[in-house]
Amino acid sequence: MTINIKNFTAKFKTKLNPKAGLIALSTDQTIEKDFNNICKNLPLDIFINRIHNQNPLTKENLLKMQDDLESVANKILPEEKVNAIAYGCTSGTIAIGEEKVKEKILLAKPGCYVTTPVTSAIKAFKKMNIKKIALFTPYPNAINKTILDYFTKKNIEVLSFASLNLNLDSEFANVDPNYILEISSKLETKNADALFISCTALPVLDIIDKLELRIKKPVLSSNQTLIWDTIRSIGYNSPIDGYGKLFKN
Repeated sequence: MTINIKNFTAKFKTKLNPKAGLIALSTDQTIEKDFNNICKNLPLDIFINRIHNQNPLTKENLLKMQDDLESVANKILPEEKVNAIAYGCTSGTIAIGEEKVKEKILLAKPGCYVTTPVTSAIKAFKKMNIKKIALFTPYPNAINKTILDYFTKKNIEVLSFASLNLNLDSEFANVDPNYILEISSKLETKNADALFISCTALPVLDIIDKLELRIKKPVLSSNQTLIWDTIRSIGYNSPIDGYGKLFKN
């Protein structure tokens, strides 16, 4: 039997979406869903790789990620151009250092835009003229101190502070969002410009609008600012409803 064989010349897409990489912690159960919820209908393709994170949450364990950043970034579409890469760990960025995180990622993906939760938070604060904040975290005391010190160095005044004093990403992810809404709205925010909720694993993205209505102030979070900075970096500047005042900027 003779097989009729035809060879076709491939026709490729004339326009490709920008590509963004997300480096998520191996233990984070929240950040991937948050990125997908906001970005699923945008002209942007998200590619995720996970980096090993060792529990419990300590500075020593966070620092261990530094040596893996380059290889994890390199495995996001190897040898292809990526427009932006977001490193999804607030406390990890502070432990390792913003510049070191950027340096490691750029070794794998030269020329891409690199952002982190603290990088994006400071950028959002500047965009919204926020200089005084109330701060809420799920972290243990030793990590909380690094967060407070970081904001002090960035000339952001923390007027009030509350923490859940937890140690594991699995615990962070399973905190009831309605409970977060209840207790974070009780923070002293009268003289603050905004409330910042730290931690990429904490499920707060879907309550930001409700919380802003309660406290009558902008509410920002690690994942919210990280996603905002990522999509703005690739040129998507349209407002997005449902995730706080920041996405109107």
